[in-house]
Amino acid sequence: MLDSFLHQADMFFHAFSAQLYLTNILVLASATFMGIIVGAIPGLTATMALALLINLSYGMQFDLAISFLLGVYVGAIMGGCYSAIMMNIPGTPAAAATAIDGFILAKKGKGGLAIGTGVISSFIGMLISIACLIFFTPFVYKIALKFGQWEYFLLAVFGVMICGNLSTGKDPVKGWVVGFLGFFTAMIGLDKVYAYPRFTLGLLQLKGGISLIPALIGVFGISEILIVLEQEVPYKILGKVTKVLPSWKTICSLIPTTIRSGIIGVGIGAVPGAGEDIAAWVAYDVGKRSSKQGEKFGTGHLEGVAAAETANNACIGGAMIPLLTLAVPGSPPAAMFLAAIWLHGVQPGPMLPIEHPGFLYEVAISLLIATFFMLIWGLIIAKPIATLLKLRREILMPLVLPLTVIGAYAGGVRIFDIKVTFFFGILGYILRKLDYPMAPLVLGIILGPLADISFRQAMMQSRGSLIPLLGRPVGIVLLIAIVLIAYSGFRRTIEYSRKHA
Repeated sequence: MLDSFLHQADMFFHAFSAQLYLTNILVLASATFMGIIVGAIPGLTATMALALLINLSYGMQFDLAISFLLGVYVGAIMGGCYSAIMMNIPGTPAAAATAIDGFILAKKGKGGLAIGTGVISSFIGMLISIACLIFFTPFVYKIALKFGQWEYFLLAVFGVMICGNLSTGKDPVKGWVVGFLGFFTAMIGLDKVYAYPRFTLGLLQLKGGISLIPALIGVFGISEILIVLEQEVPYKILGKVTKVLPSWKTICSLIPTTIRSGIIGVGIGAVPGAGEDIAAWVAYDVGKRSSKQGEKFGTGHLEGVAAAETANNACIGGAMIPLLTLAVPGSPPAAMFLAAIWLHGVQPGPMLPIEHPGFLYEVAISLLIATFFMLIWGLIIAKPIATLLKLRREILMPLVLPLTVIGAYAGGVRIFDIKVTFFFGILGYILRKLDYPMAPLVLGIILGPLADISFRQAMMQSRGSLIPLLGRPVGIVLLIAIVLIAYSGFRRTIEYSRKHA
């Protein structure tokens, strides 16, 4: 036990010293700044921020590319609070809960104070999530090593089921429909066992399958542009941002809320595909019910801002736990990060500590440095950012469109990938208009190959029998969880349908 601890400590300090060189620091500083700016602009989500900037990482060394993408991720999630507070238009879906109290505070002339509280709360949430990432991930690795083909198949199904359950609220079936649509999308092309073409419609380009990044950019980029352009811009604050830093007394009073929300954020982040927006809403709801001043939530209360902003940033570290151990992203931005490190030749999963020792600590330290830059940049640019937010979205979004196309083309350098991007953009737009969530679709595309290969290999090993599954405790637990999720989800959908019949 002591030898193992000393070994882990040695790897941590080695990774820490390896990250503290000037080029890496500058990359993290600039990436965090860019993430904040993109996240603050209404309509440019954290996922889109990674989609727009991922092509910049292709030519970087692997460690710099990881630092760059994590810096963008951290900055973008926090940056959404600026427009949520000042314009009542969340820069990212993760900041939607922040707008409830933040915008009311802005109308009262306390927008700067709300932003300062949001930035500091995001900082605390990140620290909590990084600590959990370092502490819990090694234990999850040990569990993951016991996974066989049945467990991986059931894990993929469980991920889509729980994601659909959480992302649609009262009608989980909609989430499951798009989740398994993602599964189907992943089946297009040559199958991974016999190399037989499936669902290619006779098109040569489809034999290579649907590339992940163009599909992600289409679902989260093109569809978001279309949705944003058709929305009317509500009332916004035109006044200047005054005081930004809250008093020390105010910060201390928010500590219980930030700790509770940070733990909630990490927990929800570790659920496959759940995402930062769900973490923020759950933390806000729990905070409202737990607080002694719960009746003030929704009337312009700093505790409401702190609860939401702590949770959505804490979700980042939580999302990294299943990503690194099982190659299952905990949120849509984490899915984009997973696609990026795949392109750099790194395969997350149970064998990651053996194939890339110290990678966990490199990720944690990059997140830690980005977190401090997030705090510094977040407070420095709080006032200037209000001017940027006045840029009309009708002008901004058409400028973003070429960047999404470049991001889709840069990965495979294929015109076909641009067509894929626009197809999934239009599909995503239609599904969102019909109130279908996007997170399960993306998770289905990512987990589809895992489910396909694992199920077929498991059936070949058992010669078509399901009996071997009964002797696998982890598999039985996952199977029971899937059945319970399906039961509760169908029950909620039926109740919802009866109410709206």
